[in-house]
Formats: sequence, structure tokens, C-alpha cells
Amino acid sequence: MKKLLISACFLVMANIAFAQEITLDKIYSGYYRGKGISGISSLKDGENYAVKEREGIVKYSYKTTQKVGTLVEGGFESYTFSDDESKILLQKESEPIYRHSFLGKFDVKDLKSGQIVSLNNGEFVQEPKFSPDGSKVAFIVDNNLFYQDLSSGKITQITNDGKKNSVINGLGDWVYEEEFGHADFYQWSKGSDALIFVKSDESKVPEINIPIYGKNLYPKLMTYKYPKAGEVNSTVSAHLYQLNSAKTLDLNLGSFENYYIPQVFSTSKSDEVALATSNRHQNKLDILKVNTSTGAVSKLISETDNAWIETDNLTLEFLDDNSFLWASERSGFRHLYWFDAKGSLKKPVTKGNWEITDYYGFNPKTKEVFIQTTEKGSLNKVVSKVNISNGKMTLLSQAEGNNRADFSKNYQYFIETSSTANKPNVYTLKDGSGKSLKELQNNDALLSKLTADNIATREFITIPNEVGDQMNAYIIKPKNFDPNKKYPLFMYQYSGPGSQSVSNSWDGGNGLWFNHLVQKGYIVACVDGRGTGYKGTKFKKVTYKNLGKYEIEDQIAAAKWFGKQSYIDKSRIGIFGWSFGGYMTSLAMTKGADVFRAGIAVAPVTNWRYYDSIYTERFLQTPQENPDGYDQNSPTTFANLLKGKFLLIHGTADDNVHFQNSMEFSEALIQGKKQFEFMAYPDKNHGIYGGQTRPQLYQKMTDFILANL
Repeated sequence: MKKLLISACFLVMANIAFAQEITLDKIYSGYYRGKGISGISSLKDGENYAVKEREGIVKYSYKTTQKVGTLVEGGFESYTFSDDESKILLQKESEPIYRHSFLGKFDVKDLKSGQIVSLNNGEFVQEPKFSPDGSKVAFIVDNNLFYQDLSSGKITQITNDGKKNSVINGLGDWVYEEEFGHADFYQWSKGSDALIFVKSDESKVPEINIPIYGKNLYPKLMTYKYPKAGEVNSTVSAHLYQLNSAKTLDLNLGSFENYYIPQVFSTSKSDEVALATSNRHQNKLDILKVNTSTGAVSKLISETDNAWIETDNLTLEFLDDNSFLWASERSGFRHLYWFDAKGSLKKPVTKGNWEITDYYGFNPKTKEVFIQTTEKGSLNKVVSKVNISNGKMTLLSQAEGNNRADFSKNYQYFIETSSTANKPNVYTLKDGSGKSLKELQNNDALLSKLTADNIATREFITIPNEVGDQMNAYIIKPKNFDPNKKYPLFMYQYSGPGSQSVSNSWDGGNGLWFNHLVQKGYIVACVDGRGTGYKGTKFKKVTYKNLGKYEIEDQIAAAKWFGKQSYIDKSRIGIFGWSFGGYMTSLAMTKGADVFRAGIAVAPVTNWRYYDSIYTERFLQTPQENPDGYDQNSPTTFANLLKGKFLLIHGTADDNVHFQNSMEFSEALIQGKKQFEFMAYPDKNHGIYGGQTRPQLYQKMTDFILANL
């Protein structure tokens, strides 16, 4: 379940009327739309970068920050350079499939000659990828892998057994794409003479059938393979295709973990590719190297964990000598480790009671890695560099807020994107030492609009849970907050494993709606309890095999803590969440029925038996192994406890958290003679958007809060 984040939040009521307010009409008209810089790509010379703009792909100088030319004219959805930047792959149009996958039409333009070649004769393809030498592009059509020679235009078909809902080559199936976070599962060798790809046989995976209503006389069915917890998964295998011989070799993974193959990596050797393979529980993972000349497979390292390994967030970087950097939580916090080319540990690169949250790259000249971390506290994300030889660490970004970087290829410059909870994104050009050179863009105009409309600020606090942990929280109070008044409280949270809702970063989405509610008379607050991320594995992985148990205990404890504050009316506490947060809201309204007066659950999981195998089993193992972990943490089991006002919302075409979840929960509530409100959004997926859907949805939720809390 990829995180659909809406933070763990609380609302409280007051009678306020401002001349200027943050309204739903303003939010959904685009009145508060911020500015950004999109499609930044550093160029090979390290002195220039490309940006996608309205007129085309534009080249800028880091040194002067001035436009120095237009690389390609015209509007494109995205672009990718070949390694030597002699060619550019241009995405002209697309049709979405699932969360990451899409069909696209692509052209390749030679930037020297100006020649343009259409991929696959201008027809749709998936996941095109330049060969390292830039002479070819591999792609997938109808679940088969192809490559096209850009000089001759010749297209070579590598596989022939691809078939919808049966065999997939080079792509992940639905659950692979959703839970490993990417759609492509193939890689070129560095020498451009071989391809390693994953084949998925999903023929035995059970199907889900979702009716699509539209304006059809008879609804159509969207049918696809979806392995639920404990059910049959795709059988995966790895294969090597050698271009010179046009032969495909089956790779022997029998001596290694091979239930899942989460990722395929390039290495620095011309005849080598690496695979990450995992057991079904995802608590043991092997990194394998494959010789693309012989097909020989050998193990580099194994990673094990008493709970789970985040197979959806793997960091593996091979350096010029084929030694490699690997991110691991083996110390209790996510850090980088440096291994030699044979897989022996050379040294930890970072250490401490903080975590690496992103990896940007390695500068071989200075022996420095560039990373984003929580070294300045779990609420903040900062950019730093670390010398892998001597361990010297240098802060490059601001010390507070959410800071990320787009580095030049030579690491002499980077564009910093920085925000705080009370200040939207600012884009600043900095040099490699962190010195600010020029502000490229800010959102002062947006902040002025919000200030004029009386936006309230977020304050960060900590709240104790019942076992003594200090949970991060934020609270938004009305601008004329009176500590002598009693306000009702509405909690919003997500709470999923490793997620973070309480962060010192700008929230331009639900943050605006929360302010709308504050101006209607509410206080909003947010709490990250056990199971959430960036505070180490002890805090995060305590939920193993009991997903939902400790998370809801902490939300109930937080609500009770707020109820003891002089400014909170403990008889008027509500809660809201989406996806995992909807699951939590459903638990709160049942297990926490004596605490919560009202709740809104959007697209909730209501029993983890109904959710996909990779995500669910990572945290719970299978239902066959751990039935109580599923049923004793299911809101459906406790439906008879519902007391308060409850609004349940779901899209009928949700391919991620199926509509079945809300139907099952509804039936349990009905049989318990419980009254509740239900809203179904026809043909809408997990995001519930399109046309006027979001404005209507948020108006409905607002009206429910005003009427019931």
C-alpha cells in the first residue's frame, strides 16, 4: 500500500468569522496553486542542467542561472537522455494503466544530427530504456520484451510468450508494481550487449473483477490478477538475453532466495548485472551478481531482519571499482555501508540515532556520498555529504524543514528545494559546499494570499503513549485561540508502516482543508504513533505480526491526552483517515468507540485478508501462519462496538483497496444494527478524483464534521 498521505490530525471548534477565509472554492479553483521547477536533469558537463518548460526542454547554466538554449522545442510529458547525452527520449503521450505503469508513445531525437526516430513505429510501448552506449532502446509491448536499433530502425523481439493475465516479460504484475514501487523489471548490461529480465507467470494467480459502469447498458468488467494475503503469487524467474547470439539463457537461482525479485541493478562492470531476491516473508534478501557472458550467478551479500526488510526501498550503488554502497537497518537505523566488489564489508559509511531518507549519489573525485537524512531531528530532512574514507560529514542544506537536492553531475552545484510547515517551497541554487548562490524561485505570492486569508500556523509538540514513548504531533489552533474555551477535536492520521504525517514540511494539499476547518471553528492536530517512520526500527517494527494493534492504541492514547487538556472538549473528539488511515479510523470508531464521537473512513482496508500479498505479508506473514494478527486487528471483527457517527467512503473501481472491504464492513455494521452513512464514488479508483469529484467529496466531509462534531 503506497502511502496516500493525509496526516494523523485533530480538529477543534470555535465561533470565528473572518472577512477573508480559506474556502473550498478557492482551494479547488487553483487560487492557492504554488510554483515549482519541474523535470530538472543535470547535464554531463556538470555546468548545465535541463528543465521541462512549456516551450520544450530548456538548457540552463548553473553558474549564471540563465537560459543558454533550447535542446528540443515542443511540449512533452517527460524526457530521458542517453548516457552520453547525444540522444534524448521524448514521451509524447500516455495512457495510464496502474499507479506506475502506462502506455506511451515515444520519439528518440539525435541532438547532433537532429534526426528523429519513433519507437515501435509510433505505436504504444511500456518502459523504454536506452542501452548504455545509446545505440538501442529496449521496450515492452503486450508483455513481450523488444529492442530497437536506432541507426537501422530494426526492431528485434526477445520474448514471444507474453500474454495478458498470464505471462509478463520485463514488467512487474500488479502487486510487484504497487508494492516494489516501479513497473520495469529488466536492465541492460553496462556493455550494451545483454539484457537481464524478470519473467512473471501469473496464470495461477486469482483474478479480481471490478465492474465499470460508465454509461454502458451493461457494466464492463476490469479483470486483472491480484494475489491477496496468503494466496498464490506469480512464479518469477530471471533470464539473460545476449544480443550477439540472440540467445536467451535461464538463470539458476535455486541456491538463493528466489520467491520475489524486487529489483534489477546495473553494476560498473561491462559484463555484469545485479539482482535483489527475497523470500516470501521479506525478512531475508540476497544481492546476486550475474555474469552476462556466461550466465553464472553468485551471491554478493545477504540481508536478514527479525521483522521485515523494506524491499520497496532498496538503495544499492556500485562505484567505479565495483565496490558498492548498500543501505541497511541492521543497526536499528537506516544507514549506508560500503562493501568491496566481492561482498565483504569495508566499513559503515554513516552511523547514529538518525536515518538516511534519500541517496543522491557518489563523487569519485572527492570520495563523498550525498544524502538526505534526519540528523537534525525526525521532523526535519536535511541534505549532507559524507566522505566514505574518513567519515567527515558536512551539512549542505538548511538545518530545519524539509530539504531535498538535485545535484549537478560533478556535484559542484545543486538546486535545493526547501520548505517548513509554515513556509511553502523555495528553490535555491547552491554550490557543493552548501553556500547559497541565488534564489531561483519562491512562493511568497502564495504565502501572501494565505496570510491575507488568515492561515493558521502549525505548532509541533510531543505526546506520551501508554508505554512511555514520545510521539511527534502537530496542532493548528484558531488565530484567536482562547485557552479558556473548550474546543471539539477531530483526529486525522495515516499511521502506516514507516510513514510520516507529522513533518516540518509544507502541506499544500490537506493542509489547506485543515485551515478551512479551523476557520469554521476547529483546531487541527496530528500524531504519529508506533509503526511510523524515521525514529528507528524499534519504534517502527514493534507492530510486526500485529498490524493495527499498537497504532490504534496510540491514537486512542493521543485522543485521551488531548481530552485532558483544558482547551479540549473530550466529549467531541472525531477522527479521519484515507487508505491505511481509513483502516485506522474504522478501528477507532469500534475499538475506540468510547473515545471518538465521529469518524470518516475513506477507502479503508477492513481486513488485511483482502489486501495484497506483498504488502500485507511483509508485516503480518500469511493468514495461515498468523490468523489472529489479521482477525483481532480487523474493524469488521469489532463492528458491534460502533457508537458514534460514522461516514464510510469508497470508490467502486478501487484497484488497490477493493470496494469489497467497505462492503464487508458495511454488512457487519448492518447485522449489528448499527446506523452509519455511506458514500460510493462510481468508477473512481483509490485516489477518488476526476471532474468535480474532489470538491464534492471534501464538501461532503466538511458538512459531516460540522453536523456531527
